[in-house]
Amino acid sequence: MTPVVELVEHAPAVSVALPDGVGRALAALRIVDAAPDPYSPGRWSLRAGSTVGTVTLTVPGHDDQLTVRIVPKVPVTRLFFLLGYGLDPAGAWRDGEVEVAEHRDLLPALAHAVERQVDRALRQGLLQGYRVTEETSPVVRGRIREAEQIRRRFGATLPVEVVYEDFTTDIAENRILRAAVERLLRLPGVPREVRRRLMHQRARLADVAVLVRGRPLPEWRPSRLNTRYHPALHLARAVLEDASPEHGPGGLRTEGFLLDMNRLFEDFVTVALRDALRGSGHTARFQDGHHLDEAAAVRMRPDFVLYGPDGTPCAVADAKYKRERRSGYPEADLYQMLAYCTALGLDAGHLVYAKGSAPHATHRVRHAGILIHQHALDLDQEPAGLLADVEEVAQHMRNG
Repeated sequence: MTPVVELVEHAPAVSVALPDGVGRALAALRIVDAAPDPYSPGRWSLRAGSTVGTVTLTVPGHDDQLTVRIVPKVPVTRLFFLLGYGLDPAGAWRDGEVEVAEHRDLLPALAHAVERQVDRALRQGLLQGYRVTEETSPVVRGRIREAEQIRRRFGATLPVEVVYEDFTTDIAENRILRAAVERLLRLPGVPREVRRRLMHQRARLADVAVLVRGRPLPEWRPSRLNTRYHPALHLARAVLEDASPEHGPGGLRTEGFLLDMNRLFEDFVTVALRDALRGSGHTARFQDGHHLDEAAAVRMRPDFVLYGPDGTPCAVADAKYKRERRSGYPEADLYQMLAYCTALGLDAGHLVYAKGSAPHATHRVRHAGILIHQHALDLDQEPAGLLADVEEVAQHMRNG
């Protein structure tokens, strides 16, 4: 039986008895902070950061395995609200339509949510659409690709290089759903009943091509025709883009799903601020590139920049999920925001944190007059309250 180590996100380090090879592999993978325990030979000190989820490690050439489960500090239901809002603010599933409260761990809850959304998407049958196919054929179908025919066949009449459109279920939307289902079925830790239902969804998608692992996902465009697929596609993207690496340093094999809470919080804050400021005549841009110096040698990318109707910056914000120190928020964040405000020519900047023990604070920079606001969002509250707190931050940004 594979040993399981359970850690809590950003909790103090724990000492765990581990084979040396497993400890070194865990340190190389950098999923958690891992180092030999200086006071206890044969034990390793493990500390989780902002990455949550479950991953199983297999050391090459050994039978040693280890499953590391990192539990988020926020309840799974709240985490899914943050995930859903960042992916699709209008998604009806994001808070309550998918019952995940029964699952304490992220992976079982995610597998359950994906299966339920795929089931809803396919309830009316598989979506069909036109797919362009280019192939070599023994008969003429569609149009002949004349340039390819000359380049490849040197004037021969058969076979023929053709291009045609098929009205089929083998389209990008269905391929993405199948890829997410296939990935979840490969992961350990998916409950048996959920796995059984995922296998049923895979059977419904049996005529859809399997995506090659490691290649970019096919593109799809939201439309009236694929509206019922939207929640499932957004969740599928989370499964496929936030998956853990399957191969680590030195041939180390890993299986699991990991979610970066820093990115999750940043996505939620920026999307929620954009929605709160919608209709104000301003334009919001995420990770917008600017330069600190006149020579354009030092590049900076604030999480959120708000532009006025004339195209000039009027507000800037940065999301900071990391926990504050006991004495307050990290001072380095203030220096970073000061650089943003100076380069953008703004009188105020906004840092948005996941709430800990420090209250909201405002600092006026000496000799510059720049105000730096530090806001705190309590993630462990109902969605309506959390969005109201974001609206308050947006109001501060409107007021400068």
